[in-house]
Amino acid sequence: MTQGLVGRKVGMTRVFTEDGEAVPVTVVHVGDNRITQIKTPSKDGYSAVQITYGVRRASRVNKAQAGHLAKAGVTAGTLTREFRVDGEGLAAGATVALDLFKVGQKVDVTGTSRGKGFSGAIKRHNFSSNRASHGNSVSHNSPGSIGMAQDPGRVFPGKRMAGHYGNAKRTAQNLEIVRIDTERQLLLIKGAIPGAQGGHVVVRPAVKGGAV
Repeated sequence: MTQGLVGRKVGMTRVFTEDGEAVPVTVVHVGDNRITQIKTPSKDGYSAVQITYGVRRASRVNKAQAGHLAKAGVTAGTLTREFRVDGEGLAAGATVALDLFKVGQKVDVTGTSRGKGFSGAIKRHNFSSNRASHGNSVSHNSPGSIGMAQDPGRVFPGKRMAGHYGNAKRTAQNLEIVRIDTERQLLLIKGAIPGAQGGHVVVRPAVKGGAV
């Protein structure tokens, strides 16, 4: 895993290239990433950098977490994540700069997808609906057969059926950084990313891609 930043999805807009082409982008705020802990193999068994983002009221922080943050000298955040990297040259209480990324770089963005409640199998798993006529009665939007009458005569675990749809951790890979607003601490990333507006996201250098 490589060093990344924690942020918040602001929303979507578009930017124009020099040729006049409109490029859809997602605006992500990644400012004020504070280091809360540097983990080392000798003390913790592995190397990692722990980062927090946002601001949380002191009344919403338990004593254990408050002591942990006070040791690093940082304020409580709304989201804390670890990056399994060597923390050499970094110190608890420092702020991770936005220059970690550059324009044209490919990144992976992880977030929680929008929850859509209890959904049927056709919407949830992209099934095809049944025929609309010729004897079909009250089963137009049903999943169809789910098992068999003979051996083994049961429905196998993991069968794709109706259930809770969305509200799951998802990662969009190989997205390009179109623009970086250093003053307002914003990343403009080409395309859509998981999650609703205002949701937390984690931005890392792409695992499968690289700079263009």
